[in-house]
Amino acid sequence: MSVPIGNARCIVGVMTPAEIVTEFIRAIERKDIDAAVAMAASDISYENMPMEPIVGHAGLAATLGAFLAPARVVDWQILEQWEVGRTVINERLDRFEIGEGWLELPIAGVFAVNDDDKISLWRDYFDLGSYTRQMAELTGS
Repeated sequence: MSVPIGNARCIVGVMTPAEIVTEFIRAIERKDIDAAVAMAASDISYENMPMEPIVGHAGLAATLGAFLAPARVVDWQILEQWEVGRTVINERLDRFEIGEGWLELPIAGVFAVNDDDKISLWRDYFDLGSYTRQMAELTGS
């Protein structure tokens, strides 16, 4: 459970891996990169398939910053989510309001949550061609 404290949130009590992942996604939707990074292990591997993995807090923060910057609104809809041990698998529709329209990207995500309740692996599968095409249409490039 998270409790709002000003513009931040404080995690209270013990959260399941699925709750940790959901709260991580909510931080990203708020474009609260610091909160998202705080929920990740220091050696997190962030893997947008088919691109090369990004490892560590600094890389995660830089990538999220660049990825989220063009969006006025970020809306990541969790359509289905399953927890198997400390692994969380979800089907999402990641939406970004950019310019006058929405970039919508179906995602299959896999997260591993370590024994310290930090996300140690975040792997998203998506159609890079769809992302590139939509981004070009929305930005005119």
